[in-house]
Amino acid sequence: MASDGGSSSLQLPCVFSPKSRQYLALCAQDGRLRIWNTDSKTLHQEYVPSAHLSATCTCIAWGPCRTVKEGPQRKKRKSEAVQVEEKADLLAMGTAAGGVLIYSTAKGALHCTLDGGHSGGVNCVDWHPEDGLLYSGSEDTNIVEWDLQTGKTQSKWKADRAAVTSLCVSPDGKLLLSAGQIIKMWDLETKEVYRKFTGHSTAVTTLRFATTRPPDSNGLYFLSGAAHDRLLSVWQVREDGKDKNSVVSFTLTDEPRHIDLVASNRKEEAVRLAVVCKDGLLHLFEHFLNGPCKKPLSPSCTVQMSDTSESPMPIPLLAAAVGADTRSVLLAYGSHLQPVMETAEINTAERRVCLTRDVQTSLSLTMETTVSKVKTPIVNANSRVLVPGLPGHQAPVKGPPQASEKRKKGTDTKEISIAERLGEIDLSAVSSEKGAQKVTATLQTDNFAVLLVQGLESNDANILNKVLQTRKVAIIKKTVARLPLSAVLPLVEELTKRLQGHPHTAILMVWWLKAVLMHHTSYLASLPDLVTQLGVLYHMIESRVKMFHKLTKLNGKLHLLMTQVATNDSSSTVSDVDHTAKLVYEEESSDEDEASGDEGLPDEDSDHWEEEEEEEEMEEDAQEKTDEEDEDQDSRTESKANGEEDMEHENESEEE
Repeated sequence: MASDGGSSSLQLPCVFSPKSRQYLALCAQDGRLRIWNTDSKTLHQEYVPSAHLSATCTCIAWGPCRTVKEGPQRKKRKSEAVQVEEKADLLAMGTAAGGVLIYSTAKGALHCTLDGGHSGGVNCVDWHPEDGLLYSGSEDTNIVEWDLQTGKTQSKWKADRAAVTSLCVSPDGKLLLSAGQIIKMWDLETKEVYRKFTGHSTAVTTLRFATTRPPDSNGLYFLSGAAHDRLLSVWQVREDGKDKNSVVSFTLTDEPRHIDLVASNRKEEAVRLAVVCKDGLLHLFEHFLNGPCKKPLSPSCTVQMSDTSESPMPIPLLAAAVGADTRSVLLAYGSHLQPVMETAEINTAERRVCLTRDVQTSLSLTMETTVSKVKTPIVNANSRVLVPGLPGHQAPVKGPPQASEKRKKGTDTKEISIAERLGEIDLSAVSSEKGAQKVTATLQTDNFAVLLVQGLESNDANILNKVLQTRKVAIIKKTVARLPLSAVLPLVEELTKRLQGHPHTAILMVWWLKAVLMHHTSYLASLPDLVTQLGVLYHMIESRVKMFHKLTKLNGKLHLLMTQVATNDSSSTVSDVDHTAKLVYEEESSDEDEASGDEGLPDEDSDHWEEEEEEEEMEEDAQEKTDEEDEDQDSRTESKANGEEDMEHENESEEE
């Protein structure tokens, strides 16, 4: 079967095994391959590649059914020999690292690894119907032909300018379809282009041959589906080469994700087609391919699944397979981790059919006994057991009582009622009786991680508010580091919703978002649909950042205005300069000195100087009367004083 999806397809790979439809192969986001048995509805096998986190599976394809040797067996009859050949065994998985893994369901292990062919991620793989050949298309624009006998490349050629997103080998094994945005048909013998078909504006994700007729009879048809395209185009390979446009188109409600068909062998036989779209709906078509049809064909029947609750919710369909009967269709729906498989009888006479199913009762985590055998060991009381699953969901394990912990005879053994015993039982703290060792479950740092996972699964606002309103950065980092990978995207979506709310809560959400990007960037980068998941967050951050530029400009202008207003207010409060003299010097001088001093002084102070001079003269007269004997001495001192005063007065006048 052709691989369903590529790098441009966001759907996880999901393929039924050919012919008998006994197995359903699923690749999860963590790179694990799970193979479910459609008959017993149980998990048949699970395989984890060694580099499943760094090189996730991008596409899967079942190989042709072959005879599998399963050890020595009794000699079978001729009637039973035909049933042995109907087993699907090999499964090819293309990885994002450029390698191809071949897994064997009969062995339950890896059959071989094909490396060295591609330098980019593998987008599509397809098997040759007869020879042991495998074809793979990659991001490096090349197609590689692998020989499974040797495990090496047999030939390699450049297919397109862009990445090769889809491949399909014709039923007779002579032609190969490849597509990026242009569909090319190759002759596998010469490795040359036989025809080219153009008509899709986006990357082609699905190619399937619809008929098994030879190309020189004008009866070879194939169909193609592209990403973000709601049409399936049907192309006719004409002998004259005039096949530029598609002859028929089927209308869908969304882009195709999984396609299964019953090919037409004759003109009188119609092609039956089952298409599962991105929106989870199934469309059934039935059409006779006998030339062009201008009008797009609508589905003969559309199938939708829903649950049985009061407000019904749609259940997405993962894959569908058309049965031998026109009414029976094998369906796989629900979650990728636990799909539900059933064969439904659909009345194709009705244009729209809604099937109601109770998914909760249909889910059963039953596994075959050959997959895993679990043996419970005897645990010592002092040791701690790590149980698979989420941390914190299990009660502490209490070991068997030691011989020294037995109660002695003769001690007070008072009987207690059953109600009292039930009251003493606590899952969070398991305590023994008097004299026995106590085992108490302490508060672990991963309790917040458990609460957060529970809140995200149940969408409980109380639990989410209790966890996300934590203000301690260390607790936030530890909680995010202990989250399982499946809870990272729901946490980012919840943070995106809360970032659009109140600014105070947005500050806390930024801390959580920073911790998520620090711890889980490698996981987020490995997701193929990262752009759609984080698109809202990216646009919101872009709008906030644009607003910050405007706010910073406004903040600068307001700051300038506020500083100008503050400076104006402060300048008005400053008092005028006081021009009054802080110090006045008084001196004794002659008339000439006084005249010269009066000229240099202000007018308002001139009267004050005259009064002081009169007082000084009166004091001198009185002193002459009392001290007549010391006139010589007074004249000496007076001349000396006058000399000093003249000098000081000159200095003062210069300063003024």
